[in-house]
Amino acid sequence: MWLRPGDAVIAPAIAELAGVALLVAGIEVALLIDGPLVSVWPVFLFPPLGLLYVGAGLFAWIRRPGNAMGALIVAGGFVWFAAGLANTGLPALIAIGLVVTTVPLAVAVHLLHAFPLGRLRGRASRVTVAVGYVVVLVLQAPEYLFGQGEAGPTTLLQITYDHDLARVGHWVQDAVGAAVMVATALILAGRLRRAEPAKRRVFAPLAIYGIVAVLFVPVSGLVVKAWFPEAGLELAVAQLAVMAGIPIAFVAAGLSGGFARTEDVQELGALLSAEEGRPELGAALREVLGDPSLDLLFWVADPPRYVDREGVEAAPPEPGSERSVAEVRLGGRLVGAIVYDATLIADRQLVDDAARVTALAIDHERLTVDLLASRESLRVSRTRLVEAGDAERRRIARDLHDGLQTRLVLLAMLAGRAGAERDAAAELSAGLQEAITELRELVQGVVPATLTERGLYAAAEELTDRMPVPVAIEFDPGRGELPLGVETAGYFVVSEAFSNAVKHSRAEEMRLSIGRRNGSLRIEVVDDGVGGAHLGGGLRGLADRVDALSGELMIESPPGGGTRILVEVPCG
Repeated sequence: MWLRPGDAVIAPAIAELAGVALLVAGIEVALLIDGPLVSVWPVFLFPPLGLLYVGAGLFAWIRRPGNAMGALIVAGGFVWFAAGLANTGLPALIAIGLVVTTVPLAVAVHLLHAFPLGRLRGRASRVTVAVGYVVVLVLQAPEYLFGQGEAGPTTLLQITYDHDLARVGHWVQDAVGAAVMVATALILAGRLRRAEPAKRRVFAPLAIYGIVAVLFVPVSGLVVKAWFPEAGLELAVAQLAVMAGIPIAFVAAGLSGGFARTEDVQELGALLSAEEGRPELGAALREVLGDPSLDLLFWVADPPRYVDREGVEAAPPEPGSERSVAEVRLGGRLVGAIVYDATLIADRQLVDDAARVTALAIDHERLTVDLLASRESLRVSRTRLVEAGDAERRRIARDLHDGLQTRLVLLAMLAGRAGAERDAAAELSAGLQEAITELRELVQGVVPATLTERGLYAAAEELTDRMPVPVAIEFDPGRGELPLGVETAGYFVVSEAFSNAVKHSRAEEMRLSIGRRNGSLRIEVVDDGVGGAHLGGGLRGLADRVDALSGELMIESPPGGGTRILVEVPCG
């Protein structure tokens, strides 16, 4: 991971916010100590709860500065601080605490619905969260306006004491609040069920804990009121403990990948334009977005198509597959595409942001790739020409063998059966035999019948049998048939190497090795001749044929040291 210039800006702000939270918590603890409820120890749980939420929110904020999740969780922490003010001894602070005393529940619901994008998705979530805030802000009003005691107003907000009105308001708030909690549990369960496996691994711990938490609050309240009316303090402690687990669940989800760092995306454009230490574009995107299978495609215009980094044509995945595509545009002009695994990157916006900030770098690399694509197109066209030439050679050889050669053989047989003018017939027969021999040699030169009928290894062995010097052979055919173009090229490699050895090297012994290695056909011809061979004549044409098939030809031929010709041609 490279250094992020933005950290120098983010870190002080995070530190300042953490300092403010610690200061607020300290002040609140001091106020609680001087308050009327100092002997009721659970009231001291509010400041630690606030700090827990703020800490989880700052973690999310660091991981995702552009995502609202961090801000929401931090806001939830300060709401807990505000709710704890109801337990102090200052009337103004008590009023604030009473107004927001149940708001932390709505914030928790909001957070569960908003994970991981930081925004509400779908009408059901938006309605549920909105009703939740109505429950804690509007339906909470009868409690502090009419329900704070018979002796007269005890807070700055109380209008009068009306037990019945306060009780009705409390019932309505409990009923609607329970409905919000149940709806939240159902929505979370539905999202968990529909999530892809990779997303489910991240979301499951938070969703399961969230479901338990939102159901525990209303159910525990009903159980305690019905069967344990004196256990109000224990109920409050249990509910606070459950609420404390929510930020912990968010941190666990974040450590599992729920809060991918977006400042990496924001800094990526600057890093890629740096003069030194610049990461490779595809590798940088794979690291930033957390998808090791991510591919980067480039758009070339002539002809219009996507190509990979090597200039080879690459089709984007079909719609509906697990692979998704984000187009990269610069000034409205298509320059490339990011192909990624949608099961690993849940936030499409993150990919779109990466496409936006790297568009210029992608366009620069596209210019280089365009040249590679042109070379690749040239190579493909040369390969097609070689394959077309080989196909034509095979057709000519087949036509000569099946047509003219067969007719000459029949004529020779007829001449042999002629009874009169035996001398003329014998002369005609001899001439026909010579013509047949020459024709067979011609056919053999175009495409050997053995190569066509039995393949490269048999044809190479036949060439070996014709050599005037002994040739040691080593064949390793491997599995599967060779492509026709590769097979033909291999035959001409052996033929030309043998011809060169006979004509120029004055070799006494030779060695031929043919086999497959790493998806390529490998041919090695070694002789003990005078050496001094170079790329000229037949070897030059052979090198061109091998190059057209994306192969490599190497010649080692020191004077007096023999000759070694090594050829490797891809089989795919």
